[in-house]
Amino acid sequence: MPAPRTEDIRAALATVNDPEIRKPITELGMVGSVDVSDDGQVQVTVLLTVSGCPLKSTLTRDTTAAVSKVPGVTGVDVQLGVMSDEQRAELRRNLRGGTAEREIPFAKPGSLTRVYAVASGKGGVGKSSVTVNLAAALAERGLRVGVVDADVYGFSVPRMLGVEHRPTQVDDMILPPVAHDVKVISIGMFVPGNQPVVWRGPMLHRALQQFLADVFWGDLDVLLLDLPPGTGDIAISVAQLIPGAEILVVTTPQQAAAEVAERAGSIALQTHQRLVGVIENMSWLELPDGTRQEIFGSGGGRAVADSLTRAVGAEVPLLGQIPLDTRLREGGDQGMPVVLGEPDSAAGAALRGIARGLATRARGLAGRSLGLTPAGR
Repeated sequence: MPAPRTEDIRAALATVNDPEIRKPITELGMVGSVDVSDDGQVQVTVLLTVSGCPLKSTLTRDTTAAVSKVPGVTGVDVQLGVMSDEQRAELRRNLRGGTAEREIPFAKPGSLTRVYAVASGKGGVGKSSVTVNLAAALAERGLRVGVVDADVYGFSVPRMLGVEHRPTQVDDMILPPVAHDVKVISIGMFVPGNQPVVWRGPMLHRALQQFLADVFWGDLDVLLLDLPPGTGDIAISVAQLIPGAEILVVTTPQQAAAEVAERAGSIALQTHQRLVGVIENMSWLELPDGTRQEIFGSGGGRAVADSLTRAVGAEVPLLGQIPLDTRLREGGDQGMPVVLGEPDSAAGAALRGIARGLATRARGLAGRSLGLTPAGR
């Protein structure tokens, strides 16, 4: 069999995606050289974005597998190099599509990404669990999904999604880790151990701005922001940085929690954001005999939805009720969302149903350019 052609090797390399950026390494300028010997031995040099790339073994494995499929190849040797400063600058320009540095893509009028800010009035209602499970369920449906852990003081999303390594940084561009096909960023990836974050308003605003502008998200269908409880600095910053973000309110059936949740949802009146709906968590406990025990009472989610409907003058639906389920908690501790690990469980089925509703929502025209120009007389 004749030796493989170099162009065939490069065509095979075009099927290899960088595991962080999710684009072909040929498009990213990561292929340094390709050498083919007469006996079919192939040596490929792949240029890493940074020398400490955490997924270089994955890149080596995928490159070897792709090139080995080319007819006539008898062996593959993958050498790893590192991009020069000029090559990294070209990569940044390529990824940003020529747009200005530090621009928030989700704030642009033509953005097609749906941004959901998941809010709650108080802590402990399961807001982060809802966020990561909705993200995983939406990604499983084939959508491109990202999550910003905007709860800077109480970050928990990395553990719940099973993120095991820090983001890769290409100069001032951050490549978010990917878990369960969800891109995720959190301040917890940058602080050592379980060290607390002690910041005031301006620092919180700057951190959120960096997460939105300096992180390379690519083309997302959905971006979920796990907000801290209440109506403080981060909620206000989200409204300023991404005016088109829509609000999902999470509450429990308890009336005291519902009253606080109403305040979190009512911030939309001041920020002119749209309320997508209310999600009631910990709705009941299913007993072995099939009956339900309402440990935290009942009706809180419906009360919040009805109150917000009256306040905004438009329907704010109750999107779903999630029962108490130990598998939901276990999945969060293990980094395996229940919608993936136990999809047929009571909590998994409820969360998947809510995600299905969000995935099939029609996009409105508010805030979007219609591409019309005035006609001349």
